[in-house]
Amino acid sequence: MQVSEQDPAAGPAARKVGEFLRSRAEQIAQRWADAALFRTVFTVSRDEAVEACKAVVEALAEVAATGRPDDITAPGFHAVREQLGRMAATRARTGSTPAQVAGEVADLSRPAVTLLRGEFDDPAGGQAQDCVLALTVLMGTLRLVVMETTLSQGQELIERQRQQLLEVATPVIKLWEGIVAVPLIGTLDSARSQVVMESLLDAVVAERARYAILDITGVPTVDSLVAQHLMKTVAAARLMGAECIVSGIRPAIAQTIVHLGIDLGNVVTRSSLADALAHALRRQGSAVPPGTPAASLAP
Repeated sequence: MQVSEQDPAAGPAARKVGEFLRSRAEQIAQRWADAALFRTVFTVSRDEAVEACKAVVEALAEVAATGRPDDITAPGFHAVREQLGRMAATRARTGSTPAQVAGEVADLSRPAVTLLRGEFDDPAGGQAQDCVLALTVLMGTLRLVVMETTLSQGQELIERQRQQLLEVATPVIKLWEGIVAVPLIGTLDSARSQVVMESLLDAVVAERARYAILDITGVPTVDSLVAQHLMKTVAAARLMGAECIVSGIRPAIAQTIVHLGIDLGNVVTRSSLADALAHALRRQGSAVPPGTPAASLAP
């Protein structure tokens, strides 16, 4: 519901609230600085909390001046969205739930309403009630902005953490001079395959690798999609001047590849990472004694 469309008095009342917020910004900020939302976030100095409070009050005044206190997309909120998001995130890290943060934002309404009522000779009069209603709606909009910003930042954090997990889960290891390997564990999907390809190509360039090993020992199943991702990675490595070797082809996976009709004829494959490393070493002209365990091949 948009109050400004329901009540003709809402617009003028909201603009009057905007004037009130500008004239009483210091007093409101001083009271808000002791509220949990600000006090527990800005712990270095109280002045820092007061300045943060002033920024929020000024944003509210700008929104109120438009006559639409229920507009969550109002430009006035742009300046403080990032600050509000950081504050809510800080409260969340200390154990506060979204409901508690929303309650802390709602608590900011009381001192502001008290000051607003003091502006009128008759606090119970019609004009005073209209202004209190407009301020209440405005504070409710602020609460929505805080929650929306918090959820948005939460999604961004989850996406960053997901990307970091993908990178951690696909390490590129230098096995020997000119030889790098990616031990894959778990299911390969499009997003992870892209990370594998980028990480491998970066390592090929950084290490000037001539051989790149993709070890799929830890991949539970190989279907047509996984095989397609592997083939793309092999092709990309070749374009960078490195020969790609796929290791960890277990009997069950070999049978699956045959049943799917996947052609890996142009790809060098080995049953284990040790065999793949031995192959690469031989291609480089290094002598590898028969039966040499992989651990003893470390430079």
